[in-house]
Order: sequence, then structure tokens, then C-alpha cells
Amino acid sequence: MQLLHLPHHDGSSLYVSDAAPALGRTVTVRVRVPAAADVTMVHVRVVVNGEPVFHPAAVDPERTGSTVGGYGADDTWWQVEVTAHNPVTGYRFYLERATGAPLWLTAAGVVDHDVPDRTDFRLVTYAPPPAWMADAVVYEVFPDRFARSAAAGPLDPATLPDWAIPCDWDTDAVIYQGPQTPLQFFGGDLDGIVEHLDHIQALGANTIYLRPVFPARSNHRYNATSFDRVDPLVGGDPALRRLADALHARGMRLIGDITTNHCGDGHEWFQAAQADPDAPERSMFYFDADGGYEAWYGVPSLPKLNWGSPLVHERVGAVMRRWLDVYDGWRVDVANMTGRFGAQEDTLAIGASLRREVVARAPEAMLIAEHTHDFTGDLDADGWQGTMNHAGFTRPVWTWLRGDGLDLPDFIGVPGGVPRRDGESVVRTMRAFAAQVSWRSLVHSWQLLDSYDVPRFRTVTGSRERHLVGLGLQVTLPGTPMVCGGAEWGLTGRNGEHARTPMPWQRPEDRDDVLFKSYQDLIRLRATEPALRDGGLRWLHTGADAIVFVRETATESLLVAAVRSTTGAIELPLDAPLTGLHDAVDVSPVDGTVTLPGDGPALRVWRLRGAAGTGQAVG
Repeated sequence: MQLLHLPHHDGSSLYVSDAAPALGRTVTVRVRVPAAADVTMVHVRVVVNGEPVFHPAAVDPERTGSTVGGYGADDTWWQVEVTAHNPVTGYRFYLERATGAPLWLTAAGVVDHDVPDRTDFRLVTYAPPPAWMADAVVYEVFPDRFARSAAAGPLDPATLPDWAIPCDWDTDAVIYQGPQTPLQFFGGDLDGIVEHLDHIQALGANTIYLRPVFPARSNHRYNATSFDRVDPLVGGDPALRRLADALHARGMRLIGDITTNHCGDGHEWFQAAQADPDAPERSMFYFDADGGYEAWYGVPSLPKLNWGSPLVHERVGAVMRRWLDVYDGWRVDVANMTGRFGAQEDTLAIGASLRREVVARAPEAMLIAEHTHDFTGDLDADGWQGTMNHAGFTRPVWTWLRGDGLDLPDFIGVPGGVPRRDGESVVRTMRAFAAQVSWRSLVHSWQLLDSYDVPRFRTVTGSRERHLVGLGLQVTLPGTPMVCGGAEWGLTGRNGEHARTPMPWQRPEDRDDVLFKSYQDLIRLRATEPALRDGGLRWLHTGADAIVFVRETATESLLVAAVRSTTGAIELPLDAPLTGLHDAVDVSPVDGTVTLPGDGPALRVWRLRGAAGTGQAVG
């Protein structure tokens, strides 16, 4: 499917003059309309206080006739002023044509029929995320499995708590099913992370997302017994400070992990609540008349917090403020469940409250919400600044790049294994989710191929080649790349627990060093090319085995072609020469068409170098 002939708009600076307008401010928005679209007039429809209002657009004389971003000298640019009347102001474009019915352009694309407002473009006036997030590359660390510091010495079973099953770092296999799974203890600590910061920085990551470090009766520590101190098993409070100081000295950042939906049944709050029905802490949980209580997925070791209690607001807010002297923000575990229970529906208000708590203590702190399904209703509400984008990135990429012999039992919680889908389906999925949030929520969300909660991407793809195609999409599409520790060496795992294999520092046979070098190259490409961090996104071509898009700014554009398996040559009606940037040779247009290679699996990137005709790029 060729898409270059369709009118285009997105929330990037190329199309929107101010991504963070104050309430009541006016913003210039622009539409790029190819000649083939046959558009004669453009209106913007803005929803003001719940009522749609239309405004006519005018042709932008500066951009029309110029090769904006290095291509499209025949495109007409339309511009119009939109006022941010409401905290979230929706708008779309009405395109009249010389022949044929008018078209709508929303964030979901161009359609010839009426569609609900849910996919309208959005101006958001709430305080924007911190600027540093736009350049972040996040590296996820599971403390027990990343590294054991030299000073800690060999693991001594006699020093471990009664729940822990001591394991040897390089010889014991991870038990990924059964009651022993959360009890295996390999002995990673925070000073071990400090000793391997050179590895993380050499990869190109500049932000560590650290899984929980509060004391708990498990290796994953989501069943915390306290939020007031760091587990001595990973080095205690001083070790967390040493890690934060070491990162900050390198210009890197540290993100903490907090459970706002539940705590552990050994937590001091829950212990007080369970011991005395008249204790203030009793209101913090959902107890019934018989002393039973609500828990996460019915797991009794994870009692659910009742956000109807002011004491929960007070204490959780205090925890999140307190640790911001070492953390640069928080990833919020199961944020989608926080404040939701039966008729109770407080998630959006809680997110906004916690964001205010966080930025009051540290204005440059970030707040990312975990979702494994549809996140779109929880963003753009003055709370979570982005999400872990499983639904709009991880799942579609898996379905496109899954290996032929894959036999996983489910699909990130969906029964029946990972389905196989073609490129058109993948792009439709990505667009469906991206269309229902603002551009800024999309670009500040974490794009992940895997994590310590799901199977490893290398297991899903079954090959280095397809793994690299997925990595290429991760660093070239809008959003913040998040690398699960060990993914850069191609570690495997059939579920989230199995993905928690200790890092192979002393197991060279378990390391794919060619893959590691490719991670470095592609992350470096993202760091050196502004269009990959700040540019808009325009889909150009979708096919069963190939996806092509352009990331564009006012002064340059990068064209990306992802091919999952060898297909025919890809022809694009693009009259611009291409300069190879990654795994690509230069391509020149012939009669207004460029032809891209269709062999694969492969991920190739080119720079557009201006149209082979008239016009100059404009700023």
C-alpha cells in the first residue's frame, strides 16, 4: 500500500508551532497536501468546550513549492491558527476536493467517512514532561540478576533470609514456573551495577530503570515489606546513593520502580492493618467483615491499596517524594489498576495527584505508567507522562517478526500464542493506539521489544537478523527506546521469569557480540540524528513483508525501510536522492521514482537530499 499521496499532519514541530501551549494560547498548525490528493480547500475543526467549530486554512506561501525536509516540491502546505481553549483541545482537518467527497484527516489517517472524535489530534496545555526525556535511552536492570560486586564475595547461604534459595550465577538455571521461581536468589547488588556502568554507557543508554530495591520476601521485590529503606541484600541505602552518584557523575539518570496498586503482606502498613481492625492503616486496604482482603489478581501476598483512603494518598505520596534525592523519576507498576476497584474509578485523579507530588519535589522528574494493554484512556490527563507501550509497539512488532517455530503458550497475556500478521496489520495497530493519545504522550512513552515481565525478543524472533529489524524499529520510530538488560547480547527466555537469566559477564558462549555491536551502532544513529528524536512520522509504504516511513523535520528527513523477509523491490513515487546512513547504499530517483532493495531481513536508513527539481528546503 502506497501512502505518499495522502495529506499528512502530526504533532511534531514541523506541523505544530508549540507542543506545550498555555491554556488560551494560539498555535499554528499545518497540513502537507500532495498534488495527487486533489484538495482545493482545508478547514480545521476544533472542539471548543465540547462543541465543534470550523476555521478555514490558508496556503502557506513559504513552504509551498519548497522541498521541506528534502522532498515534496509539489506539495501544498496549508496553515491555520488553533486556540487551546481547553486543557486538551481536539482538532481535525476537513479536506474539500475538486472531485469526490470531502475527506477527514485525523491522527488515525485520512478517511472518506465520519469518525468519532477519539482520534482527533490534540493540543495539551498541562505541564509538559521534562525536556531530557526526549533524548533518553533507557536500560532496564533487575538487581538480583545484573551483577554481584567484587567486594560482596561469593554468595554465603548462611547470610540469606529463610525464604531465599541460593543459586550459582553461572551454573544454576532459572526456574521459570512454579513456587520456587520468586525465591531463587543469585545475589546481584547495587554496587555490582556501578562496576558495570561502562558496559551500559558503551551501549549508548543514558538512563537506568531500576527494578524494585525495597526489602521484600522475593527476588522481584514487588511484595515490599517497607518503602522506607533499601534492602540490605542489595547494599542498603548507602549503595543506592553510590549508584545514583556514579550515574549522575556520568550525566546519566536513575529511574525507580514503585507499586502504587499494592504492597506485600509483610509490609508494615498491612501488618498494622491486619493486627488491629481499629488501626488507621485498616482504611488503606479492602478488608471484608471476615478479615479477608482484596489482593492483586487474588494473590494473597499482594494486598491491594485502597485509594479511597486519604492515608494512602499521604503515605504513597511521601514515599515518592522522599526517594527523589536519588531517583530522577518513577516507573509506576500496574498503574492501570491503581485506584480501580468495582465502582471506584480514581486512576486519572491519582495519576495527576502523584505527578504534582513528584514535580513539587523535583521539577525535572518523570513519571511513566506500566500498561500491558490499552493505555490510551489513562494519558493526557495531567498525570502519567507516558507509558510502557506494549499495545502500540511491542505486540505488533512481535506479530510481524515472530520466528517460524515459535511455540509460546500466550501472547503477553492473550491465549493461543503469538499470531503472525503482515506489515499492513502491524502499522494499522500502531496507528490505532497512537491516534488516541497526544503526540507528546506518544514520544515520551517507552518503546520496548521485551522486559523482565515477558518473553525475550530473541526467543520470539528466533534469529539475530529479525531481532535487528525489531531493534531498528525501536530506535527509529517515535518514542523512548527501553532495552531490557541482556537483550543486547541476545539472551533468551520463554516468559518473564525465564527472561531474568543472570547477565553473562563470565559466560562468553551466551553472548552475541555481533548483536551488541549493532545495538551500539543503531543507538548511536538515534543519538546523532535529530530527526529520529524530534522529527515527525509519515508512513510511506506497507506490505506483507516491508514497512517504509520517514522521520522528518523542516530541514531534513530520514527514510527507514524495515524488511522482515525478502520481497520484491520497493518502489516509491519520490523524486529525491537518498544517501545511505545505515546498512544502505545511495539511491537515485528515476523518472520520479526511487527503488529500494527488498532483500531481508534488514533495516536500512537513508537521508533524503532534496528533490531532483526546483525548490529549496526551508526552516
